[in-house]
Formats: sequence, structure tokens, C-alpha cells
Amino acid sequence: MKRRDLIKNAALGSLGLSLIQSCASTNKLVETSASTKRAKNIIFMVSDGMSSGTFAMADTLSKRQFGKQSAWLSLNIDRRSSRAMMETFSANSLVTDSAAGGSAWGGGKRVFNGRINQAEDGTCHTPILQKFKKAGKSVGCVTTVPITHATPASFSVCNESRRNQGQIAKQYLEAKFDVMLGGGREFFDKNLRSDGEDVFGSFEKSGFGVAQTKSELFGLEQSENPILGVFHPSALPYTIDHLNSEEHKKNIPTLREMSMFAINKMKKNPNGFVMQIEGGKVDWAAHANDLGGLLYDQIAFDETIAAVLDFAEKDGETLVIVTTDHGNANPGLMYGSNADENFDRLQRFKHTNEWVFSQVTRDVSSSEFIELLAYAQNMVITKDEAIMITSKINSLNDEDIKNSNKLPFMPLAEIQKNYTSVGWVSDNHTSDYVEVTMFGPGSERLQSFVKNYELHDFMLLCSEI
Repeated sequence: MKRRDLIKNAALGSLGLSLIQSCASTNKLVETSASTKRAKNIIFMVSDGMSSGTFAMADTLSKRQFGKQSAWLSLNIDRRSSRAMMETFSANSLVTDSAAGGSAWGGGKRVFNGRINQAEDGTCHTPILQKFKKAGKSVGCVTTVPITHATPASFSVCNESRRNQGQIAKQYLEAKFDVMLGGGREFFDKNLRSDGEDVFGSFEKSGFGVAQTKSELFGLEQSENPILGVFHPSALPYTIDHLNSEEHKKNIPTLREMSMFAINKMKKNPNGFVMQIEGGKVDWAAHANDLGGLLYDQIAFDETIAAVLDFAEKDGETLVIVTTDHGNANPGLMYGSNADENFDRLQRFKHTNEWVFSQVTRDVSSSEFIELLAYAQNMVITKDEAIMITSKINSLNDEDIKNSNKLPFMPLAEIQKNYTSVGWVSDNHTSDYVEVTMFGPGSERLQSFVKNYELHDFMLLCSEI
């Protein structure tokens, strides 16, 4: 190439670079000027422990079984949202737990795993719902796990340990949040609490409407009082088990139903509202390598996204943030000649592995277990595979068989891989960079890569306080 061509090409390259920089600068200015409208409401949605494989498989299952793409992915495909990747570290580990992960958002600071918005020296980082409530907005949380669990607590209170759920229940009473809905009856019911304290009664005396069933909740739709709804000991049932139980469908509201109840109540506040919605059992299913629990709860979370987006689009003043706090177990559909056929078996699942284990006794036989799994999940495992599971069950004592940590969830998942083509990396959290999607006023401010604690100030910046 001639020297003049080198100079010419270099000049063109320089011009191209300057044009790119100019466009980038212009876009930044446009974003700044377009960001004058602030959000009256914020809905922060968390699919707890959602790995990218969970996101992909749930979308695939939804398309193959129900003929529709996930609302979350559609929001990105239609370019109606802003999207980023998020770093999820805690203050003391590259792998966060839900307490520290949620506290990064809730208090705006990274804390040690296990702590709720509290630094090692005892300093409390004021949780974001308390800030918004002080500003006059209605605030609340909705979850499929105990309402006192790490993620809802991280938006709500400060505590030295996520394990102090009985104490956290009483902190909610002091804070007088407007709507708190989920599980965890053992932290409110005097007959279940270790100290015998009637926390339900304390909420009622303080003016709360208290619901323990679906009908009781919807009986409070016109109430102007704050609402506490606790519908099950521990977490709520998995979606697929809920769908196949008339008792559950009658008595326990879905994530979507709870979320829309909360929105319809809090939207009456002229100052707006801020709430967190958590699909908490996505994380629990990942810990248990429970594929049916995982994917159908992720789909239920996505159905809630669709309902929330419908509200936000009509409202025009609501910022919707959809994300996860960390990955978990990194499940994925694996290559193989029967991968499609195996994965489609999920469409005929009736129950989770948790439900299967709840049906067995210590003396369960291999043939009984084969029959039970065939009914629950449309897979007929071999006798040798069944013996591998039943021998572990048979070796448990009366106490251990009631303890999910002692049951052979991972060995069963390894066997099920032969029939679903889905494998797991582990049964615990991972340090993935995770998805963040935003829709509504303020979403245009989102940068392409963020750190978890930055979302705290982001919400304050985009709101009307």
C-alpha cells in the first residue's frame, strides 16, 4: 500500500473514531435530557437465584408448552427496555448470599454474607423501603418464601443475621409497612413461635388487616389499613404442586395474585409506592436441584412480570426493575440425541421432587418409588436407579427423613438427567454476572454494566423524592 493511502486510511479511521465518540457523547446528552421525568412508583422484581440456564430453559419450556415467549425476554427483544449485566459480589466474598445480595440494593452498601443491611461494626444502612415510606410513599414486599426471609428483609430492616426471622417479623410491625405478603407462619403464630408470642395478634392490635388464606386476603381489598398476609408455614408450595392441589388453589394465592393485590392497594397513594416482588422459590428449587420446581416457578414469576408490565404501561409513571441477586447451581439443557424429547417430558410433570419425597416413608421399596416418580413426572427409572435412592431413604432415622437437607435430592437429580437432559453444576450459589432489565421512567439512565449496590442510589435518583 502506498504511503498516501496509509495516511488517507489513517485519516478516515481517525474521522470514524471521532464520529463514534461524537455520537456517543450526543446519545449521553440525549439520555440526560430525556431523564427529566421521574418515576412515581417503583416495582423491583427479583427471581432469586436465577442462573442464565434457568432463564433460557423456562423461556424454552414456555414456548414449547404454552406457545408464548417469556415476558421478560420479549421486553428485551421488543427494545422496550434498558438492559445491563450486574456484578453480584458481597463485602466478604465473590459469591454472595441473598442477605448480602439484597442488602446491596436495600441499603446501598455491600455487607458480609448473612447480614441484613448491617456493617461489621454494627452500623445500620437505612433500608430503602424505610426511606421511601418516610417520603410519604406506600411500601411493601411480596414473596413466595417466608416474608421474613433474606430478600424481603433486605429492603425493609437492619439486622445482624438473616437467621433472626422471629425478630424480623416484629421489626416489620414497628416499621408499619403497607403490604407484606408471603409465607413464614411459624414466625407470627403463637402456636408455632419458639417463644409463644402472638405476633399475629400484635399486628391486629396495631391496626393491620391480617390474612392467612386467599379468601381472607381478598376480603381485605377495600381495607384502608396496612395488610399482613402469611399463607403457609415456611415457603409457599411450588407452582407445579400448587397447580395440582385443589386445597392449595383454594387457600393460597399465587405470586401474581399477591402482587396485583399489593399494587391495587398501594396505587391509591397520591405520592406513589415502592415495592419488591420476589420469586423466592426459584432459589430454593436450584438448591434442591428440583427441575420441576425451578422452571415452573420461573414461569410463574414471568407471568407476574407480564401483569406488572401491563399495569406499568397503562400507568406511565412506574419504573419496573427485573433482576436476580445471584446465580444458583447453573443448570442447563445438555447436548444429546434425545435432548428435545427428554426436555419435553417436563410438560407432563405434575409434581416436584419435594412432593415426591414428601410421599415416601423410610421403608419405601424400589418398585413403589418407580411408580411414584412415574405418576409425578412421567419418567420410569430403572430398578437399579430406584434402589440407589431408596437405599438412602431407608438408611435415614425418623428425624432425618423430615429434614430436606438429609434427603437425596442431588442423587435423584443426577438420575433424572438421563430422562430430562438437564444437568446441574452444584447445589449452591454462583458468582455469575446477572441480567438487569428496566422499563419505564428512569430506565434510560441504566448503564450497560452495574454493581449491585449501585441500584440503591439509582432508585432514589429515578424517583420523586
